[in-house]
Amino acid sequence: MTTKVNIDCGVTTRSRQIAFYVAEARNRDFPTEVLKAATMALVDFVGVAVGAANDATIRPVRRVAEAWAAGGNARIFLGPLTTPALAALVNGTMAHAMNYDDSHQMGGGHISCPCWSAALALAGHLGSSEKETLAAFITGFEVMARLGGGGPTGVGRNMQRRGFHPTSIFGRIGAAVVASVLMRLDEPKIEHALGVAATTAGGLRGSVGTPAKPFHGGKAAMDGILAAELAAQGFESATHLLEKEKGLFDAFIQDRMVDIPPLDFAARWELLRNGYKPYASCRATHASIHAARTLAPCVLGKKITRVHAKVHPHVMVAAGNFNPATPLECKFSASFCIALALRGYRLVVPDFTEATMNDMTVRELLPLIKIDVDQELPPYAAHLEVHVEREDCLRAYTDVALGHAQNPMSEQDFHDKFHGLVEPVLGPEKSGQLYACLKQFEQAGTIRRIMELLDGDARRGAA
Repeated sequence: MTTKVNIDCGVTTRSRQIAFYVAEARNRDFPTEVLKAATMALVDFVGVAVGAANDATIRPVRRVAEAWAAGGNARIFLGPLTTPALAALVNGTMAHAMNYDDSHQMGGGHISCPCWSAALALAGHLGSSEKETLAAFITGFEVMARLGGGGPTGVGRNMQRRGFHPTSIFGRIGAAVVASVLMRLDEPKIEHALGVAATTAGGLRGSVGTPAKPFHGGKAAMDGILAAELAAQGFESATHLLEKEKGLFDAFIQDRMVDIPPLDFAARWELLRNGYKPYASCRATHASIHAARTLAPCVLGKKITRVHAKVHPHVMVAAGNFNPATPLECKFSASFCIALALRGYRLVVPDFTEATMNDMTVRELLPLIKIDVDQELPPYAAHLEVHVEREDCLRAYTDVALGHAQNPMSEQDFHDKFHGLVEPVLGPEKSGQLYACLKQFEQAGTIRRIMELLDGDARRGAA
């Protein structure tokens, strides 16, 4: 019989705390607002994944996965059935391909990407219920958010400053948690799954602006499933790697200048602090984008002589590319995003192309843009000054960027984003059907219907 560990006792190991929390997931009652938040995360996840179906980043990953011809009942979105790990690899890479997926405000990374990728792949393969699949996703989200959280002085942000990608590192653990719930592992096996996931953790921030960054999300989902499958077969691992010392944290943050958040699972629901993207670019650019879009009508047809932005220091870590050379790199350039916004672009997917990158009205602004960091600004705020010839300086302030938990996107925003991404791939009819299914995910039979709408014939039928 498995011994239940009291997660409030203060003497248990972190791995055991997590294992206990994960083992109880199927019996946990989730508040209505948390279930709704999980459903909206699913809508956003599927939207950005399907929207990237024709992205050049995806084609090699899809070809490799399909060439392996592995058997299984997990659906590659808009492709064949395969084994869960491979489906999660492709779907997770799709979800992160446009850098348009959600991002947790405390630094845990793009959590829905690995967690929903693992959840849907395994649920389709195992025949899991919608209720159990939601429980698995929420549990994976809560674990991943805490391990990589803590805000500017916490774990994820510290890892980014040291050249690592938190989604890649903690996504493996989040996906392993999801898989452990759906595979109904007991606590000892969950601990070993966590250990396998932790020892495979990695991902370099130097990959930003290349197809390797979205691959981080898919590979994390794949490795998390693999970790749980190994543990289910009796594979044993180190179980101390999630402790505050002599494990993952010491390896990636060797000077230990970090605040590691406690595993306070009873304190709050981290899913309710998730952030979503109205713009198809790095989250760190959004506050300044919003300020620039506010001023765009005021500078239309006028000669801009100077632009001065004040941003949180993290913006220069995540989006400090002043000379982007590809459309993908443009998404990680705060200065380029400001220039696009001042020229009236909406900064949705079609606005990051070779054509917009070479738009001379945008390029001519880049040398005029100066960005300073302001230690007093929160990560979700920005100040912008635009100097126009023979006119007074124009100013705009973003106190809280749209999509942040304190300034959430509306349901209409989610609807419009989803259909803007999915309709070009599936057509209006199937896009509407898919959206309706995702919104009612708790109903029995919904997973099967979603996978039917995303089978390999879906795109051909829309063409």
